[in-house]
Amino acid sequence: MDWYLDGSNPDAVSELRREIGDYLRRHAAPESDLAGAEVAVSELLSNVTLHAPGSAWAHLDWSTPRAILAVHDLGSGFEATPSLPADLLADGGGRGLFIVSNVSGWMTVAAKRSGGSKVTVELPVTRAPERDFDPPSRRASSLPAPQEARPDGSFGKESFLRALVVQLAEAVERNEGPDAAEAAIAQVGADVGGRMEDEYRRVEGLEGELSPRQIADLYVRLKAAIDGDFYVIEADEERIVLGSRACPFGEVVRRAPGLCRMTSSVFGGIAARNTGHASVVLEERIALGDPECRVVVWLRGAHAGEWRSAHEYAGG
Repeated sequence: MDWYLDGSNPDAVSELRREIGDYLRRHAAPESDLAGAEVAVSELLSNVTLHAPGSAWAHLDWSTPRAILAVHDLGSGFEATPSLPADLLADGGGRGLFIVSNVSGWMTVAAKRSGGSKVTVELPVTRAPERDFDPPSRRASSLPAPQEARPDGSFGKESFLRALVVQLAEAVERNEGPDAAEAAIAQVGADVGGRMEDEYRRVEGLEGELSPRQIADLYVRLKAAIDGDFYVIEADEERIVLGSRACPFGEVVRRAPGLCRMTSSVFGGIAARNTGHASVVLEERIALGDPECRVVVWLRGAHAGEWRSAHEYAGG
């Protein structure tokens, strides 16, 4: 689950605090420490208003037994000092991270390359297996902005198709739940990636398994076709690492970070078909405020299951 919020708006922070709290209460197992989890969420989001009066993102990952919450901001940054001040009655901060570190399983604080911080905590809540039928999270409009209009009042194909994809994904989420929306995005990505691989093979006259270099070249070509500025950092028998200076979805991806699953499924599906198994790790994301994307595709089952945030793909 991904949420975008405007850190300069105190009401937005309060609304998101309630929304995440409601989500946890709906899905937490009876033995979970909901009170502790809600305290951690409250402190981390309040921290955004202190250090990041601007864009911020929250990502909740429940692929492990306990929920993992990551809060990204683009503020001035801060030090990880989870300790109480010497004078407990003195004004000032310093207590929030101490509280979070004590109610959470673990906590890490990392600086983002573009400035700001990423705080990740393991919340003290577990989740029973179930299908997710949650209502959709709040969304900022993904429709074409007025400044994208042409002189005659119409919108170009790029603006229209970008909005169409985002609105369809949100409609699925609204009617079927977040799990169904993510599955739909992943399936579309896998299908489109497979079709583009077929065409790449035809043009290049290739048969059999693609090499890591050829897979990386295919990634760059198919993303360039939709105005994504990807480039290869490295490609060997174990992994492919790519960077991207621009997202095909433009600025709207910052308001709909779930669209990153499209990239993951395209890359993972192609790699798995050619090497048997692939793990895709989105190490940095423009959608979460990073200046560029950094995507690592592990090949042939290398490190399968080792990365908590990885999406795993098996060859057909």
